[in-house]
Amino acid sequence: MKADRKAIAAVMACVLSSAATADEKAELLKLRNTTLNLIDLLVEQGILDKSKAQKMIQAAESKAEKEAAAERAREEKEAAAAGATAATAAGVSGAGASAAAGKAAPPGTVRVTYVPEFVKEEIRNEVRAELKNDVVKDVKAQAKDEKWGIPAALPDWVNRFKLSGDFRLRGEGDFFGSDNQDFIYVDWPAVNKAESFSNLGQDAYLNTTHDRERYRLRTRLALDAQIAENFKAGVRLATSNDRSPISINQTMGQYGKQYDIALDRAFLQYDHVTEDKTDWFTVWGGRFANPWLSTDNLFDADLSFEGVAGTFRLPIGEKVAMGENYFKQGVQYRQINYGNTVPNSAFLTVGAFPLQEVQLSSHDKWFWGAQTGADWLFEDQSRLKAGVAFYDFHNTQAQPARFNDATDTDWTAPEFFTKGNTLMAIRNGANDPFNCANNTCKVGLASKFQVFNATATYDFARFDPVHISLTADYSKNLGFDQQQILDRAQPVGGLKGGIVNYDDLKPRTNAFQVRLDVGHPEMKKLNDWGVFLAYKYLERDAVLDAFTDSNFHLAGTDAQGWILGANYGLLPNTWLTARWMSTNEIDGPPLASDVLLVDLNARF
Repeated sequence: MKADRKAIAAVMACVLSSAATADEKAELLKLRNTTLNLIDLLVEQGILDKSKAQKMIQAAESKAEKEAAAERAREEKEAAAAGATAATAAGVSGAGASAAAGKAAPPGTVRVTYVPEFVKEEIRNEVRAELKNDVVKDVKAQAKDEKWGIPAALPDWVNRFKLSGDFRLRGEGDFFGSDNQDFIYVDWPAVNKAESFSNLGQDAYLNTTHDRERYRLRTRLALDAQIAENFKAGVRLATSNDRSPISINQTMGQYGKQYDIALDRAFLQYDHVTEDKTDWFTVWGGRFANPWLSTDNLFDADLSFEGVAGTFRLPIGEKVAMGENYFKQGVQYRQINYGNTVPNSAFLTVGAFPLQEVQLSSHDKWFWGAQTGADWLFEDQSRLKAGVAFYDFHNTQAQPARFNDATDTDWTAPEFFTKGNTLMAIRNGANDPFNCANNTCKVGLASKFQVFNATATYDFARFDPVHISLTADYSKNLGFDQQQILDRAQPVGGLKGGIVNYDDLKPRTNAFQVRLDVGHPEMKKLNDWGVFLAYKYLERDAVLDAFTDSNFHLAGTDAQGWILGANYGLLPNTWLTARWMSTNEIDGPPLASDVLLVDLNARF
């Protein structure tokens, strides 16, 4: 009877277990069919490619088979242990228990352990939740990687365009030293434009004594189009107050007049990338971003270059996966252009840029440059970039007129310049550049400009996300020749040429900058921060005053001073920047100026 009761209990356990197994199979079957139907629906809607769907199903089935085999092995092991425990609980003791525990079960024996219903329900819920989370996570990841929906649901050209832009509101205060004097510094660009000195009156002089407050904005909108693999075109629109190449700020307070919008960039770009993802070189043509590793001592952050250029790279160490952070970054944050280099590589950048096409002369003005250097990434993600360059500005030196009021050499006057460089009279009327008889007057650059430049920047990233960055920059104008300038300024055809803005002609041809940045390298989110301190020194003929920073000393050369500033993230891709620049002249009459810039920046 006792044996019968055990047999009946065993049968009931099998029946209960079978019922539970049937319920679980039904639940799993329902889940499987739901998943397959969802995938079929995605295929029908055109969101998921049919071949990709088939690969997903095959991968899931293969993974399920492996997991099921592992689960069966685990269950058999647990069943064997449970059988030994059940035998002990049924009253088998002493030698009999030992024999029962030690005796191996005959082949084909199935031990069934009763699992309470609430335990099974709890297991089913846990498995369902984990499976759902894993499936959703995998589908989202694959959809992101393969860009589901965009290629199939939208036209092909939409996927090949990328729109970006930025917006900046600025409050600016310009404060002048108490020792500055009125009517000392001539606004030579205004004189050249008017071809008159005497008729301009006070407008012929720069403001050096009256403090100013200005409210300005800058907005830029860029569109990049992927024409083919590794080949793209780009255009960028920007505000333009006076079409200055080094400032695209729009000053508010124009009696409500609409703002001018200019085509700031228009270029083609090709990247030569091999199958192993080695980026060997990049070439540009048109009007494009600064290709040089440089600071704003030489090139203002807003300056675009027109012509052709290329950066060629040679791997010199362990290959690093490319990403956006390995290319040009930091112009908005540090006034430093990092070039278009790849970590662990040597680079060579060359370029040719027309400055001015002269209709009545074969002596067009050109800017040619070459730079070589290295980009090295260390194990702690710290990074060193260094480069040496030579920039030759061809046919930019002034040439005095051959006779009174002649205009045949007017083309040697620069189309754009600011202040600081030594100037020479081109057309001076009645032998006096300050009189400009017949309301005519022209000046140009006294010196040639052949600039040697060395730039290095080290980004210490051991405390990431906080970085410590040190930058050093040195420039020297090798084209300055005092005797050649004096010979060129000697009387030509009975006229007196001469230097018009300095009493001496000393070679003042050196410039340097040192800068320390501490904080987040970019302002991407709330509470990102950074502080910086820099010292700049620009002698009057070290670099072209046309292209150096437009804010330091209110543009131009012949300046030295300090910059102190900070950045703080307010929102994602929105940050506040404050800068204080305190500067003085190096040569000439006193000219001290302090500039405060407070910027609210946003990008998209």
